[in-house]
Parts: sequence; C-alpha cells; structure tokens
Amino acid sequence: MGRSLWTLMQRDVSLIVMRRQDVLTVVAFFIIVITLFPLTIGPEPEKLRTIAPGAVWVAAALASLISLDRLFADDWRDGTLEQLALSPQPLALVALAKVAAHWCSLSLPLVALSPALGYSLGMQGLELAVLALSLLIGTPVLSLIGAIGAALTLGVRAGGALMALLILPLYVPVLVLGAGAVTEAMYDSIFHAHLSLLGAGLALALPLAPLAIAGALRIALD
Repeated sequence: MGRSLWTLMQRDVSLIVMRRQDVLTVVAFFIIVITLFPLTIGPEPEKLRTIAPGAVWVAAALASLISLDRLFADDWRDGTLEQLALSPQPLALVALAKVAAHWCSLSLPLVALSPALGYSLGMQGLELAVLALSLLIGTPVLSLIGAIGAALTLGVRAGGALMALLILPLYVPVLVLGAGAVTEAMYDSIFHAHLSLLGAGLALALPLAPLAIAGALRIALD
C-alpha cells in the first residue's frame, strides 16, 4: 500500500512540475502580492517591517488558494479519481498523498522564497528563521483545509469562488498564529507558543482532514 501511495505522489508531483505555468503562476503571484505592499503603504523601513509577517502570510495563503482548484479536478474529469476510489487503498490515504504532492510542488517553493521576501521587507535574523519555520508548519495545514474545499466544490460551476468563500474563514486561525509567531520574534517575545499551536493544528489536520476530503470526494463521485 505504501508503495502505491508513494507512486501516486510521485506521479502527481511529476504532472504538476510538467505544468510549469502552474508553478510559475503560484510563485509569481506570491512575489507580486508581497511587492505590492511597499508600493501602496510607502517605503518607510519600520512600517514595512511591522506589516511584513502579515503580508507574507496573507500572500502565501492566497497563492495556496489559487492552486487548489485543479487538485482533484483533472483526475475527476478523466476518470482517474473514480479508479483511485475503487482501488484497494483507502481513499483518505489517496487524498493525503495527493495533498502532499500538491504541497511539495507548489507550497514548498513559497517557504523557500519567504526569507528573501521577508528580508526585502526589512526582516532580519531570527525573524526570517521563524517566518520560514512557521510557513513550513502552517502551509501544510492550509493545503489540507483547502483540499476539503476543493473536494466539496468538485464539479460545481464557479467552484473556485465558492471554495474561496468556504475555506478563507478557516484559514484565519492559521494566519493569526503564523504571523503572530513572527511578530513575537520581532519584538524578542516568546514565539514558541504560536509555533506549538501551529504544530498542534497540523497534528489534528493530518488525520482528520483526509477523512473529510474522502467523504466529499465520494459525494462528488456518486
């Protein structure tokens, strides 16, 4: 079973990487949103540094969101998703493998880029490390929550807008904790509590979200 799921994950990563425009779109969107902040609020370094944690986290959440509408849609259209649902592997684990491939291909590059973009907004040293670490813990939670929305709106006309309405409110606690951890580090306060809560959210989402995704996919396939 593990080998089949690993093969599925490798297949999904290969398909996403082959669609280079998808990866470039997400990365470019992330960079453009962050660079808009200095243009709109002014070049004052201290002001930019103050809003940097929230700006990077909001940009990461929106970039993650725009890539989710194809998470299951292509496999649903060509019948692959139905075959996966009939396979011996539990559909929840199949969903988890697909979300993991999606995160590795599209969210991990954002985590890697975040220190450079944070630096461009005036963040330094420990703040950049905490920013990258918070995104490393938090973006998988965003992907798991977003996958629930993608599964619920599978096959629905204008599903992208509906998905955004469904999942953006659920993103708020993750954004608050992620940006909060970086802000605490910025003012030499204790940031471990925020990271611990993010980790607890990931620990809850890993077993529970795939079950919700599998249930939504079964409804879409019926």
